[in-house]
Amino acid sequence: MRRLLPQALVVAFLAGGTTAFVAEDKAVELTVDGRPRTLHTFADDVGELLAEEGVKVGAHDMVAPAPGTALTSGDEIAVRYGRPVRLTLDGERHELWTTAPTVEEALRRLGVRAEGAYMSVSRAQPIGRAGLALDVRTERSVTVMADGRARTVRTNAATVREVVRAAGITLRGQDTTSVDPGSFPRDGQTVTVLRITGSQEVREEQIPFAVRRTEDPSLFKGTQVVERTGQPGLRRVTYSLRTVNGVRQRPRRIRDEVVRAPRTQVVKVGTKPRPTSVRGADGLNWQSLAACESGGRPNAVDPSGTYGGLYQFDTRTWQSLGGSGRPQDASAQEQTFRAKKLYVRRGASPWPHCGTRLHG
Repeated sequence: MRRLLPQALVVAFLAGGTTAFVAEDKAVELTVDGRPRTLHTFADDVGELLAEEGVKVGAHDMVAPAPGTALTSGDEIAVRYGRPVRLTLDGERHELWTTAPTVEEALRRLGVRAEGAYMSVSRAQPIGRAGLALDVRTERSVTVMADGRARTVRTNAATVREVVRAAGITLRGQDTTSVDPGSFPRDGQTVTVLRITGSQEVREEQIPFAVRRTEDPSLFKGTQVVERTGQPGLRRVTYSLRTVNGVRQRPRRIRDEVVRAPRTQVVKVGTKPRPTSVRGADGLNWQSLAACESGGRPNAVDPSGTYGGLYQFDTRTWQSLGGSGRPQDASAQEQTFRAKKLYVRRGASPWPHCGTRLHG
């Protein structure tokens, strides 16, 4: 009895240990990217199983059930690796990840309407681990206005130009559209065809000359003498003339060239103080005479335009007294000075109606 008892205990211990060992072994099915395998594992959860099998997963990969889920015999574990997709959808680029096995399934998951769409690859194309670049243009409704008619087309075209062509409209010569012909057509957009005819017109235009004034101490103040006459220049300008849908547009300046440069006018401006005293005429009542002749206005001109200034000089008399230009353009001081000179020559006779005021 003593000799058999330890042996019985050892047998019982071994029997119990074997039972525990067999209970921890689990039969599970692991599917990675659609390839199933049946495994026997002692892993406690999904994460341990994946580590045992060397299956590494990242943020873009799908594991079901989640890695922390406890394992039991008969469980099915699915792993799907994420694939990068460079999707250009209706002209806009997107960088995406998907676990979908095919292009069609990826678009379905993204909610992209594939019916009637253009695709750069087949819908059935498998998406490998390296991913793929995919250009999708969904079908859109675009209205084209041309030649007084509206045409609505369903299209997956890449440019407005292609939409216009699909509507059976031909652009000729300078014709274009209301939006950039190379732009992407949007759903519900209205595009107007612009029928353009154009020509060019050349016009000659004067270039005004500049005036340069230089002081001259030999001339009295208020005196200006043109030393060199100015001459306008000549410019040849080319304009673009366009008619858009029968409406003439404003001419657009596209080119100009100087045919003849303008010549600057040079004017001498007197700086010498002008004398105000004339012997034999200083003591007379010139203010009264001016009031009678012109109402005391230095710029006065008679209705005929012949006489001007305070004392109503005619231009010929004015210039004979040393004046330049017109009397009404000179200062009151200069006009009085020259009136005094005229009085010394001819007395009060130049002012037959108002001359008596000089002695009043």
